[in-house]
Amino acid sequence: SRYYREVLPGEIVKISRHDVQTLDVVQTSEGDPSAFCIFEYVYFARPDSIFEGQMVYSVRRRCGQQLAIEAPVEADLVSTVPESATPAALGYAQKCGLPYVEVLCKNRYVGRTFIQPNMRLRQLGVAKKFGVLSDNFKGKRVVIIDDSIVRGNTISPIIKLLRESGAKEVHIRVASPPIRFPCYMGINIPTKEELIANRPEFYDLANYIGADSVVYLSVEGLVSSVQESIKERQKTNPTAQKSPEKIGHCTACLTGNYPVELEW
Repeated sequence: SRYYREVLPGEIVKISRHDVQTLDVVQTSEGDPSAFCIFEYVYFARPDSIFEGQMVYSVRRRCGQQLAIEAPVEADLVSTVPESATPAALGYAQKCGLPYVEVLCKNRYVGRTFIQPNMRLRQLGVAKKFGVLSDNFKGKRVVIIDDSIVRGNTISPIIKLLRESGAKEVHIRVASPPIRFPCYMGINIPTKEELIANRPEFYDLANYIGADSVVYLSVEGLVSSVQESIKERQKTNPTAQKSPEKIGHCTACLTGNYPVELEW
């Protein structure tokens, strides 16, 4: 198989053995920018996916680079919770000039933790999910890059594990902004009360999860990381210059600004 092209928003496509035909395109309201889900780039999509002409892996690496600009820290090495945040961790390490080192390895015999029915089981699942590569970080200051912290209860046992295995300091850097609002566009985000960003613990999050420091990427930093190469392509593409497409991404779960008016 090979990559052919993206399906446009609102496009109905017919694929046959002969060709790919556009049957119809449902038009958006005149002048409205698109509102592509920004969390596809942060977490949902596979890293080899291509959206809006750019690879998700490259966007995640740029998020890590931007995070290094916004939230540097005195440390000895950069790592990640395997493996969805790896591109961001590599970007962070590259920008900071720190080595990227693996500190955890995944236990392939344990299932998914987020589907466990309660918090205690999720935390136990996390403890069994990873092995510790203690030789790589004993006595060192570690920066762990995560792609998102939603409830805040799965990162705590990981930090505890690293400290018990000899990490001198553990700093958490999150390659996306805090999720504060529910999604009404089809993503099952936990209730507002469950989101750590809406809880009192958020104001002393480092202490709550047992880290030396915690910093999230800003909304502006995420948006600029996502849109940078789209804008570059528009500048260099003569066709796009004649009728520049309005770039738009939905950031409702981060900002509360929904792209459509909600009807209750």
